[in-house]
Amino acid sequence: MTGCKGRINATESFGSVDGPGIRFIVFVQGCRYRCQYCHNPETWETEGGYEATPEEIFRQALRYRPYWKNTGGITVSGGEPLLQLDFVTELFRLAKAKGVNTAVDTAGEPFTRTEPFFGQFERLLPLTDLFLLDLKHIDSTRHKELTGTDNLSALALALFLSEHGKRMWIRHVLVPGYTTDEGDLRRLSEFIGSLATVERVEVLPYHAMAVHKYEELRIPYRLDGVEPPDAATIARAEEILGVADYTGYMKQ
Repeated sequence: MTGCKGRINATESFGSVDGPGIRFIVFVQGCRYRCQYCHNPETWETEGGYEATPEEIFRQALRYRPYWKNTGGITVSGGEPLLQLDFVTELFRLAKAKGVNTAVDTAGEPFTRTEPFFGQFERLLPLTDLFLLDLKHIDSTRHKELTGTDNLSALALALFLSEHGKRMWIRHVLVPGYTTDEGDLRRLSEFIGSLATVERVEVLPYHAMAVHKYEELRIPYRLDGVEPPDAATIARAEEILGVADYTGYMKQ
């Protein structure tokens, strides 16, 4: 992987919501999902952004190491990090050589146990301390309506990470009328409960703060008129998903 480059959309120096502690966030370019509520549509296309080597990004990240303390580190988000496995693997190899905590924020879409993806993914696995897995909908048909793609890869990745003892945070975006059905939430809760390595479950309320990006990119915003969930809806989803039951440690 020497000499590989990543296609980067942006970096963030002081991320506080994409993993534990203060983190340097790398937003990579390219995603196969077309989520109706996506707040980073500028990352969809693979040819956008700019090229950078893992060494360049790691040097940039290390400037902020004094702020990470014992819990922070580097998170690769996107876009979809698993579409750039060579880049992420080399970046994390550099990070682990310096004792830096690593996390991947993924929706799981490229995951497969077939080659060449699987062999590349297995090289990334031991270098990744935490996976932030966004499970967008438990029903495959509704998932496809919401994202353009079914959820088979995402669920398969969750099961694989559980089987291989990899720490996970599960995230679920709560969109009124799309992901708030209590029956669906119960099914999602049952699936999450079947996983052995989930440390945290996060309910992320939908917001429309990225509408201006769609206007700038001339992409139709298909959730126009959908309001963010109210406090009662959020609380109910958190109750069904058992958010309070996940204490930050894997099941023993």
